Amino acid sequence: MRGIETRIQEIRHRVFREVARMAYHTEWPIDKRIEELPYKIVPGEVGNYRQDVFLERAIVGERLRLAMGLPCRTAAEHAPLSANIEAADKPETYYTPPLINVIKFACNACPEKRVMVTEGCQRCLAHPCVEVCPTKAVSIDSNTGRSIIDQEKCIKCGQCVNACSYNAIIKQERPCAAACGVDAIRSDEHGRAHIDPEKCVSCGQCLVNCPFGAIADKSQIFQVIRAIQSGERVYAAVAPAFVGQFGSKVTPGKLRAAMKQLGFADVFEVAIGADLCTVQEAEDFIKEVPAEIPFMATSCCPAWASMAKKLFPEQAKCISMALTPMVLTARLIKHQHPNAKVVFIGPCAAKKLEAMRKSVRSEVDFVLTYEEMDGIFDAKHVDIENIAEDPYGVNDASTDGRNFAVSGGVATAVVNVIKERYPDREIKVEKAEGLRDCKKLMTLAKAGKYNGYLLEGMACPGGCIGGAGTMQAIKKSQVAVNQYAAKAGHKKADETHYVEELNKLVE
Repeated sequence: MRGIETRIQEIRHRVFREVARMAYHTEWPIDKRIEELPYKIVPGEVGNYRQDVFLERAIVGERLRLAMGLPCRTAAEHAPLSANIEAADKPETYYTPPLINVIKFACNACPEKRVMVTEGCQRCLAHPCVEVCPTKAVSIDSNTGRSIIDQEKCIKCGQCVNACSYNAIIKQERPCAAACGVDAIRSDEHGRAHIDPEKCVSCGQCLVNCPFGAIADKSQIFQVIRAIQSGERVYAAVAPAFVGQFGSKVTPGKLRAAMKQLGFADVFEVAIGADLCTVQEAEDFIKEVPAEIPFMATSCCPAWASMAKKLFPEQAKCISMALTPMVLTARLIKHQHPNAKVVFIGPCAAKKLEAMRKSVRSEVDFVLTYEEMDGIFDAKHVDIENIAEDPYGVNDASTDGRNFAVSGGVATAVVNVIKERYPDREIKVEKAEGLRDCKKLMTLAKAGKYNGYLLEGMACPGGCIGGAGTMQAIKKSQVAVNQYAAKAGHKKADETHYVEELNKLVE
């Protein structure tokens, strides 16, 4: 859960920090160093988080490989941790699926679903749980007087859960599967979680919600640092949800100063690209709805767009074809700096998936999350809270562009541009956050309920501020983003000078 520092977050941070250190210290032999790191991250002879210290180190080892963009080892390989480590310097290694991985021996093999009677059962006289069960799976233990459930008969309908006055019956669901809005997680032959790559849209919510830390995604920490060290001009494109992620005292000016201290050539707010995306979607909506398509859905969330196209192929044409803020910002940077390398830094695991598309890879060279970036700051001992402000830390983005990070912000931005340019046009909007609700939204749209509407979908709770790569509580982040957005010099997306560049970027 974002905003709570658990043991899993602690381990993830250590892994990201050590991979960054390994990239910076070129004098260290990488193959030897990665073999030593599990012992550094998990020292001693007794496990801190699990019963077996060797198991802890094995799990950390797989996390290290993934953090370097390498694949997990299979049980059949019996390979050392450093196996094929030289491939970390090859881009294709990172782009080889899957992006999100289950570390099998870290998985608790949680039951997919089960209904259980807890110690809270009061042996009541009424026993409504018995009466409401449609399969007669609930009965009374003659010795204890408590309810018991025959798991063979139970169909997990939950009627007994609702009927119990004491809330003594609970319905459990595997946390990663419960968080997956596209039902991509099932059990393998050993009862462990398995992600169906055909269904997965890489939103990363399973990663965030697994309480055993058994799910991790690939990272490009190592590759970004090596690119900077090699002399490349690497520019950071920072997504609007960054506000407050690195601490309440970290201003945009401090973040820019810290990034430049690490060797980044410069920092751009992706809110600039959000403004450009807004104008493009506003014009597309006016031209296409309802003349060519019955409704238009926003395009900026790759997990939402991917889900909609996979599950509703007949409505795929209704997903906006506008370039995403990430791509537009990257194009703007490369238009101004032709030899630039661009790293998108944001809240989202799905942006990594978007960047894997060959059509996007020419624009966006690397993707990091805020959590991964935090590990890099720690590796170089950058005191980001107390660093001197960079006076040019704020870009000329609008309030609406910065609010893209919050659920409802994208649709609001598009509507505001349309209202200004086409005051007689009435715009109806519907939005959803979380992929399950997004799926319901598209189901109703397919049925014709939202003809003429602008639909906004966000895969994560709260919008981008709830992404898998964020570190702060969602509500806290929402307040921080809204406050920062309110300070912008322009209210609407089409008021910034960057909009003049739009035609050049979308040719």
